[in-house]
This record gives sequence, structure tokens and C-alpha cells, in this order.
Amino acid sequence: MNHNLFATFEKRMTERGDAPFITTREGRDYRYSDALEAVARLAGALVALGVGPGDRVAVQVDKSPEAILLYLASLKVGGVYLPLNTGYTSEEIRYFLGDAEPALFVCRPDSLTAAREVAASCGGARVESLGTAADGSLMEAAEAATPVTEMLERGPDDLAAILYTSGTTGRSKGAMLSHRNLGSNAESLVEAWRFDEHDRLIHALPIFHTHGLFVACNVILMAGASMRFLAKFDPDVIFEEMAEGTTMMGVPTFYTRLLKDPRLTREATARMRLFTSGSAPLTAETHEAFEAATGHAILERYGMTETNMNTSNPYDGDRIAGTVGMPLPGVEVRITDREGGNHTPLPQGEIGMLEVRGPNVFQGYWRMPEKTAEELLEDGFFITGDLAQIDERGYVQIVGRDKDLVISGGYNVYPKEVEGHIDEMDGVAESAVIGLPHPDLGEGVTAVVVPAEGASPQEADVIAALSDKLARYKQPKRVFFVDSLPRNTMGKVQKNQLRDRFKDTYR
Repeated sequence: MNHNLFATFEKRMTERGDAPFITTREGRDYRYSDALEAVARLAGALVALGVGPGDRVAVQVDKSPEAILLYLASLKVGGVYLPLNTGYTSEEIRYFLGDAEPALFVCRPDSLTAAREVAASCGGARVESLGTAADGSLMEAAEAATPVTEMLERGPDDLAAILYTSGTTGRSKGAMLSHRNLGSNAESLVEAWRFDEHDRLIHALPIFHTHGLFVACNVILMAGASMRFLAKFDPDVIFEEMAEGTTMMGVPTFYTRLLKDPRLTREATARMRLFTSGSAPLTAETHEAFEAATGHAILERYGMTETNMNTSNPYDGDRIAGTVGMPLPGVEVRITDREGGNHTPLPQGEIGMLEVRGPNVFQGYWRMPEKTAEELLEDGFFITGDLAQIDERGYVQIVGRDKDLVISGGYNVYPKEVEGHIDEMDGVAESAVIGLPHPDLGEGVTAVVVPAEGASPQEADVIAALSDKLARYKQPKRVFFVDSLPRNTMGKVQKNQLRDRFKDTYR
């Protein structure tokens, strides 16, 4: 594979010519040839706006075909694509722009004024807009731009993207992903999941994180296949699309919602060849119920922002419920003694820290050399923070998380960040944020609060105070009040006790 990611994509796109690339329900469609032309114009706009090799292009826009073309244009001019969750508030965006120092920030058209104010306060990035109907100031600039016909040379270790993932300290970390990281992983997934140019992916995921952007879109580009771009997950729409689609990538929430619908039958899914799940653990119950209803065994895999995909259940062979399968080609995994700290591999079957190594593993954290050294070892293995075991057949089973990460609806929520905002509120002495079993989201973000002496904060007031500080998926679904938080002899809050006490909240 050419380690310039856009060169790889461009070759495949040229080969596919007038074949469909992205289609929408609104009839705004791109053939591969259309997409190449649009990318050249968007690349011209980026160059005119001052974007050069290594410059970050920060993007917070709603899902649209043009957003994918912007990602490709950024690669073409040697830029570093930095997608941001559409739910982030201005306060959160301020941090990302200040830390990444992008040359350009692309926002929604109706956010242009506010975005320019934020950008001006933290580095002065140029700000343009992109809408969902090929509108916005960036598309206007592309129309007037001179198309870029030559791509800039980029090496395998040059950055293609930065994705932010929060740390347990609450400070977001920018995972630096190279052309080789993304390209090698897409290539492995095409082979592992048998994608070819005849596939039509039902794409109902967001495109601001690894799953919806790099797993879904990069695989389609590498295979020369097509995708049906949906604004969001809607069961009514999904059932219609399965009549023409061949594959769907989802989070567990997609499947739990489909299982509640009587339309989920073998007949409804007869044309589909593959359903995959990731971003959060898929329960064995969901896996078994889906197979019973449709005849399809969901293929679960395991990845993370820093590594893309690491393991996958097999396409041919047993897809074992409750496991995430075996390492992808070129990827190594090991289970080490988390207590000893010496990264000694444990015997097969024992539970320990899961570490991974391969061409998919990131280059480190943006401007955080100490944090990089802590998690990316000298021998190339990355400490995932997940506890796992490997069975006698080589299947990896994730048994827990070493950190207090909450995964709600497929999105990572780091308790420390939410706790910081709650603890600042009047009437609050301290708080603990936990994830509790939730039938729809996997885990529901839940806050346990100790009121300040003499104060009586209310649940509705706490939730309301967070509404403009945190993205919606980070906001607690419920808030409970206690006299004190359980602690061990070292003073550490025992969140496992809180999880046990409130475990039936959403059942």
C-alpha cells in the first residue's frame, strides 16, 4: 500500500470512476468521479486559506457528504484532520482550538459568528462554515478556488489526523494518527470483513470519531464500495435501507433498539451479509437475541481512538458472544501483570492489562510527551487501560476497564471532567460520576453528590447547570444525593460500591 493515504484513496477512486460513492435519502449523491472533482476544489480552497503540510484543520459540522470530501481534501494538501464532536459547547471548543492551534476551523453556518469569537480568543484560526446541503462559506470558496491537481508528498509517519480523547484527569488528549496508522488498518479491515466494490454500507454513525470516520469511510474508500449516508440512526429508515444495503456498522444501542421492533426478521435482513458492532461492549444477550431473530451473528470487534481496530471476531468461523475476537493481521496483543508494572506477559487465561502493538498504533499524544511515554512503551506496545483475558482459542474477552471510563451510547465519558463541573456548583461539597447499566445506552451517566453543609441542591438544578457546559451525552441522566462517598483507607472513592448501590436505576 502507498503510505500516502490520499494517494491510495485517489487511485481507487479513479478506478471506480462513475460508480456510486456516497448517496443520501435527499438525492444529493456523489459518484467517485464527482467526489474527486469536489475534493480538488476543496483542496484549492484550503490552500487559499493558508492550510499547508502539517497544519491542523479543525472541523465541527453536521454530517454530510461534503464533510467527508473535506476530510479527503485535508489529506490531499498534507493537512491534519481534526474532527470535533458536534455536541461540544463553545467552552469545550475553546480548549481544543487553544491546544491544537489549527490553521482553519470549519463550523456550522449558524455557528459562524460565535465560532469566530471563540477562535479569536485562543490563537486566531481562520474560520469558515460548512452546511449539510453543500452550503456555507467553505463551499463558496471552493467554487471560486483553483483546483489542486497535484498532491503533496507525505511519509508513512506524517500525521493524517488528530482525534481527541479525554483523560481521567479531565484534560483531553490529542491522539496523533499517521498515514500508515489509518491506511494499514483500513486495508486489514477490508480483508478481514470481505469488503469489495459491490458492498453498500448503511452509514448511520456520526463522523467525528474513529468508528464512523476511519472504520466506516476509510474501509469503503479502500474497497471502492458505496455508502448510504444517513443523518442519524432511525429504525424506520434502517428497515427501508436494508432492502438495498449489504452491511451495517453500529454501536450496541443500534441493535438493542432494532430488537424492540417486530419488523426485525430474517426476511427483513435477508439481503444483508454483515452486521458489525463496536465503540462499547455488546452483551451476550443482545448478540444471541439478534441471531435468533435474524439468523445473523453480529461481528463484534475492539478498537480505540489511539489504535483504530485491534481485534475482530472472524468473518468465517465462530463469532463468540462476549468476546472481541482475535488480533487483526499485523497486530499483536498481550496480557500483562497490571499490579507489577513490569509488563510481564501472563499465562493464557489469566486476567490482566491488555496491551497492543502494530502499524495501527498511534504516534503519541499531541504536545504531551510525558503522557505518551507513560502509555506508549519503548517496545512499541500501547497500554490500552482495559482488563482482558485470552481463551484457549485465542479469542480476547474484555472483562473491565482499569479506569473509570463510562461508555454511553458508544461515546466515551470521563467522570473527572463531569465531576469538575459539578464540584464547582454552589451547594455541592463533592461528587462522583459513574456508569450504570442502561437498556438503551449501555451505560447511563449518573452523578452521586454530597451537598455542602446546610445546602439542599436539587437534581433538576444540577442537570440544568451542566446543560451549557458539557455535550449532552456527558450530562448525567440521574443525580443522587448522599451524606458521604464511600472511601478506602487511602481515601480513594470506592465507585464500585456506588455502582452496586444504584445498579438498578435504569432497569
